[in-house]
Parts: sequence; structure tokens; C-alpha cells
Amino acid sequence: MHQLFHESERITSEEELREMLGYPSPLVVKKSIDHIDSHAMNFIRQSPIIFISTSDVSGACDVSPRGDAAGFVHMIDSKHLVIPERPGNRRMDSILNILSNPHIGIVFVIPQIEETLRVNGKACVTKDISILESMMANGKIPSVGIGVTVEECYIHCAKSFKRSKLWDHESWPDRSTLPKPSEILAAHTGAREEDVRKSLKESYEKRLY
Repeated sequence: MHQLFHESERITSEEELREMLGYPSPLVVKKSIDHIDSHAMNFIRQSPIIFISTSDVSGACDVSPRGDAAGFVHMIDSKHLVIPERPGNRRMDSILNILSNPHIGIVFVIPQIEETLRVNGKACVTKDISILESMMANGKIPSVGIGVTVEECYIHCAKSFKRSKLWDHESWPDRSTLPKPSEILAAHTGAREEDVRKSLKESYEKRLY
């Protein structure tokens, strides 16, 4: 039987990797800053969706979306921001990871802009009501938030969005061919699809905040 990812075909050193793929340009090397400047602040204020990457103490990784009205991420100053934790499925993968490993990576996305903003730093879970009150939405104050101390901030190039044509609606697939989340969840849990569909509908209509 063919063995996937055979050891002889794996790249195991940066030297070998650089020989194949090269080095970043001076512009790319210089673009990283250690704070949120006025340009990054403007980007964050207009971003309605982000993706946060965390890992637990053993290195097991997770990436999770967070979204709300544009500007939902609260900026305290040029080194600190807070992501409100709205109601979810209570798995709390990201928050539990942060409790054991504070490293976090964030990608900010704005519809129609193909470049993204990346922020890396250290995270904590805060219950500071004076901060959480500033992120009230739909009359609800989040119970906790993810506080981030910024260590790195930079614009990421648009090549992945250009290749995927994400914002080009003419490239979007026919809706009738799209995967059905309720069908997937039913298959993975053994539940009836009709029950899953009703549960999702209720959750989306009544428990967003």
C-alpha cells in the first residue's frame, strides 16, 4: 500500500525550504509593526468578521470565526484590543486554549477588500465589566471577552483572495449544489436532519446575542 507523506519526500529544514521557495522581499520584511497604528485601526473598525487561531498547551490547534457589526472588536489603545465572546455552542475551544496557552493569531477581513490585516500577540480572558459594557450589542453585554496584547501587525497580500475570487459573485457556485450544514451535522451526530435543521433555525433566530 502506498504510504502518504513518505519521510523521504518531506521537507525538514528551513534551508531546504528556502532553496525551493526563496526569501521575502525587503518590503515584506519591513511591513510588520509591533502596534496598531491609525491605518490598522481604520481597518479593524470596518471589519465585520475575523478568524482567530489558538492552540492548547500541547500545541493542538484551532481556528474559529468571530463576527458582528463592523467595528465589533474594541480597541483600547495601540497595543490592546478586546474581542467580545457572543453566545456560541459552548465548546469554548478558543477560550479554553487561551487559558493554557496565551498565543493568538487574528485575521481581519473586510468585504470586497482582498488584502487582510493580521495581528499576533498574547491573549487572556477578561470579565472586566467596564470593558465589556463598551461592547454591548442588541441590548446584551458579553459575559467575557478575549483581551489581546498586540505584538505584531501587518497587511497580508491579496493573492489568496484573487485566486479564490471570493468577492466575485459571478464565480460563486449554484446554491442548489452547495453542501447542507444540517445534513453534515446530522451525519456526524446520528441525529435526524429535520431536527438539526429546526435546532439551527431556532439558535440563529433566538440566540445570536
